[in-house]
Amino acid sequence: MFALVDCNNFYASCERVFRPGLTGKPVVVLSNNDGCVIARSNEAKALGIPMGAPAFKYEKLFRKHNVHVFSANFALYGDMSSRVMSIAGEFSPEMEIYSIDEAFLKFTGFENFDLQAVGTRMHERVGKWTGIPISVGIAPTKALAKVANRIAKKFPGRTGNVYLIDSEEKRVKALRWLPVEDVWGIGRQHSARLRSMNINTAFDFTRIDDKRVRRMMSVVGLRLKHDLQGIPTLGLEEVQPRKSIATTRTFERNYTLLSELKERIATFAVSCAEKLRSQGSCCNTLIVFVYGNRHRPDLPQYGRNIVVKLPFPTNSGIELVKFANRALEKIFREGYYYKKAGVITMDFTPEDNIQLNIFANGNPRHIPLMKAVDRINGLLGQQKVKLAAQDLKRVWKMKQEKLSPRYTTNINEIITVHT
Repeated sequence: MFALVDCNNFYASCERVFRPGLTGKPVVVLSNNDGCVIARSNEAKALGIPMGAPAFKYEKLFRKHNVHVFSANFALYGDMSSRVMSIAGEFSPEMEIYSIDEAFLKFTGFENFDLQAVGTRMHERVGKWTGIPISVGIAPTKALAKVANRIAKKFPGRTGNVYLIDSEEKRVKALRWLPVEDVWGIGRQHSARLRSMNINTAFDFTRIDDKRVRRMMSVVGLRLKHDLQGIPTLGLEEVQPRKSIATTRTFERNYTLLSELKERIATFAVSCAEKLRSQGSCCNTLIVFVYGNRHRPDLPQYGRNIVVKLPFPTNSGIELVKFANRALEKIFREGYYYKKAGVITMDFTPEDNIQLNIFANGNPRHIPLMKAVDRINGLLGQQKVKLAAQDLKRVWKMKQEKLSPRYTTNINEIITVHT
């Protein structure tokens, strides 16, 4: 049996934990730079605020209905997520953290356990220890656990936020209830095509011939169909290192000078190097790109990228900055107004399994140096130690005018209790 643990309206719930007066009131959380709505409480959904709504277009509605608006506080959300996952992980040693607010558990050897009671204990413990409400769906397969979780979340009064699919009757009833476009793994294009074929529910989907499903949706769709039929096909996945790492930014103004872009590209390359080291990888390929301001058609337009095959694998910020800025020099053109740029690293090699080259290798002295830089920045805060190619006085900050305190990760912002 599998369980899907899903935090309800996670970002909004994190804000409510430390401001309980917001319970029952509409809450929305905005994306980077306070751009669009990325999380809504049920009360905000009831007001008709859609996911992805541009904040500036809904300002009047926010004021009219006294919607509480927050900037994304990812430090807080990440820490609260780790707490929830730690508690959920106590219920089974087999766990796959699917996203910041979702995790699958596999109950191997629980045949004689009351899984409904296990799910209820999990729901109560997470709520009591963290303040985050969760829904738990339990079923014989991962896809059915997703369906069960949706039912638990949709009907909290009847299910107690925990729903168990443990019979064929429950499976069929659940799949007949679920629209095909809401099935986990069926995207917009596939759902539109299925609807055009009069396949309207998840149950209808499970009745399609296997060959037809594979022809329409490849082997991935066929595995999903079998999982929905109650045949365990999708197992827990191990966390895999990322296959590419990118750092990109849209600038606050148009850049025209090569020196300005070099500083930004250097900072992006350093950021990519830090992420590479954090997952124990080195990159063999680098992509650098620059774009003009596409929202200013009155300006001359130019955009280009360049792919650089590195002479040796590296995760040294010093070496990546050198290669990235050489690449920038090749694609930079004077007379244009640059609004966006970025660095992408790919083609990874484990840092403990690097094949040495006769003609060129990374500087071995960079390894302890980068570790020391990471350690200092980890203790004192990001960007405390920089390369000379970076602007020592500049720290990139998002627009976060409605940011709540980092209650759990910064001692200076810890919650104050008035007695």
